This record gives sequence, structure tokens and C-alpha cells, in this order.
Amino acid sequence: MRVTILVEDYSGYESPYLAQHGVSFLIEKNGRRILFDTSQSAGPVLHNMNLRGIEPSSIDYVFLSHCHYDHTGGLLEVLKAIGKRVPVVAHPLIFRRHFVTKPYLRDVGIPFRKEEIEELAELYLTAEPVEIVEGLYSTGEIMNREDFERASIGVYTLRNGKIVEDELPDDMSLVAETPEGLVVVSGCSHAGIVGIVKHAARLTGEKRIRAVIGGFHLIDASEERISRTVEEFEKLGVEEVYTGHCTGLRAEAAFLGAYDKRFHKLHSGMVIDFQD
Repeated sequence: MRVTILVEDYSGYESPYLAQHGVSFLIEKNGRRILFDTSQSAGPVLHNMNLRGIEPSSIDYVFLSHCHYDHTGGLLEVLKAIGKRVPVVAHPLIFRRHFVTKPYLRDVGIPFRKEEIEELAELYLTAEPVEIVEGLYSTGEIMNREDFERASIGVYTLRNGKIVEDELPDDMSLVAETPEGLVVVSGCSHAGIVGIVKHAARLTGEKRIRAVIGGFHLIDASEERISRTVEEFEKLGVEEVYTGHCTGLRAEAAFLGAYDKRFHKLHSGMVIDFQD
């Protein structure tokens, strides 16, 4: 199994790869290629794919972790580059109105209509876990969230004409079974990264956690929540941590202190191999 970090907030030292506030990963398992998110625009994604010799037409599936523009904005142009109708797996609520009001009213959700995507791909919208490739699952909606991970991030939606806080129910991750344990891949972990890992273990029946990869959205978290997250990872036996994007420097430093050489900062162009 291979995970290639196509786009991340950080490009790395003396790197030819482009960085962008956003996330796009390529996951290869059992001879299939799954594009996990498309960053906020397609340019850096396609540029970095070209540098790694990855043909867009070789992608078999697209998975969208949640609605935010920095994970979905490149979708249409990437689908055009793929040039064939591939399945796009996402939560049924991904097209809802999603916005912030500070410092001004601004939409931060997926910047396309459902119909635009359906012209290019096959939508698989489900809140249920689904096996995309043998041994690789969408977690589905994370229903059992950890109390200490519940936090407002100032985003809203419309419900029956009323503005209500949006708790991002569409936040989903991927989990892969390997001989060494589970590999959990998350976009922003709005559902809470500890809750996501526990959900993945329940879903698969596998307690060994080989690695957790992605953004953990601890950038504005309290020191207490950051410490608790690291402690829970250690209790769960998470072997390696690969993180960046919305995790935040303080949280990355905490994981580095606890995991030492088993902590890895994500960057564009990074390749992570696991036994399959």
C-alpha cells in the first residue's frame, strides 16, 4: 500500500513540488488508485502528479472527506483531466449550504453544484461505511464523537430557513487494513481524530493502529485538548503519526515530543509505503 501526498500546506525543503492550503492524497492499494480530496484548485494537484509520473487517467476513484473548499475546489478540473467517469464517494450532505460570518459572510463549502459533478463522474453519496477496494473502507459518518473533541469552529448551515451551527456531519475518513494493522487517512478530522481512530477499529475489528495520516484540526485547540489527543493516541497504540495541514504547530510539537522519530510532518511529494 502506498500513500502519496500530492498537495499539502507545506512543500518541504528545496522541493520542486507545489504547496497550497489544502489536501490531496493518492492512495494505491490492490492495484487501484484512489484520489483522496482535490485541494482548493487543480493546478498544484496536476503539477505534482506530473512530477511523480502519475497519469490522471490512471485514477480509479475519488473520495471527498468533507465539503470544505480546500479539499474539494480542484474537483471539476481534476475530473476533466481524468477523462473518464469514475465513482466519487462522499457524504449525502456534502452539497448543503456551508458558510462563515466572520469577518464577513462567505461560503466555504464545495464550490460546485451536484449536477456539475454528475456530468463528469458517478456520485456515490452515502453516510454508511463502504468498502471501496478490498481492505480499504470509507468510515462513513462518525456518529460516536469524543466529548473532549467537540468544538465550534464558527461554521454554519441553513435548516428550514434558519441559520444553525454546522457540526460537519459529512466528515469521513478512509481506513486500510494491512498485515501490520490499520492505516487511517483523514482530511481535517472535524469529527475528532481520536473518535475517528476508535471508529475505524470498531468498523474493522482490528485494534492494531499502524499509522494515522492527515490533518487533525488542532490548530486552535487548547493545550488540554492537544495533550489529551496525544495521550489517547498512545493508549490506542498508534505506531506512527503523519500530520500537517490544519493540525497546527503546537500540536505537531506535542506529537514530535511524544513520538520522536515516529512523528512525520506531511509535505507535498511525500511518499509513504506500507506492507500490503
